[in-house]
Amino acid sequence: MLATFHILALSGSLRAASINSALLRATARLAPPPITVEPFTGLGVLPLFNPDHEPAPPAPVLALRHAVARADALLIASPEYAHGVSGTIKNTLDWLVSFEPFVHKPVAVWNASPRAHHADDALRETLRTMSAGIIEPASVSIPLLGAHLGEDGMVDSPAVSGTIVAALRALHDAVAQGPESPGPSFRLG
Repeated sequence: MLATFHILALSGSLRAASINSALLRATARLAPPPITVEPFTGLGVLPLFNPDHEPAPPAPVLALRHAVARADALLIASPEYAHGVSGTIKNTLDWLVSFEPFVHKPVAVWNASPRAHHADDALRETLRTMSAGIIEPASVSIPLLGAHLGEDGMVDSPAVSGTIVAALRALHDAVAQGPESPGPSFRLG
């Protein structure tokens, strides 16, 4: 059992009314001890990825990298745009490609719209290419599109809150067991 377990949550949407961002805020409220969830709010200020800046990354990139390095795991919730991942999440991941602490970082992928399978597949492929450790039991699809639930509604819904808490516990448990544990729950790369 891990004494504390810190998850950094990344939303692929910058919209004020984003379902994905609301989901991550609700998740932070529902996280059972010893789990904490921190929604990262700085993705909108990241500059467009430019490899020329790798030797001296801009301050927003350094803030992202610091947050990723100190997290025990990542949680990504991102919408689908034109059958692909959002530019926001792609830009974020581009800044993490050569960042050593990201390699083998445990990641849960959440999908707030089960019909958004193209982006979910593309995100998983990108994460595998970057050698992230995708935790399948913690990667869930929560049918929120059209459910008319805001952050409070997600917290108050037994179905949604139950799925959130179960996925968080699955992420915690998979990381506590480590990548050498038997079974497909912690797949590197």
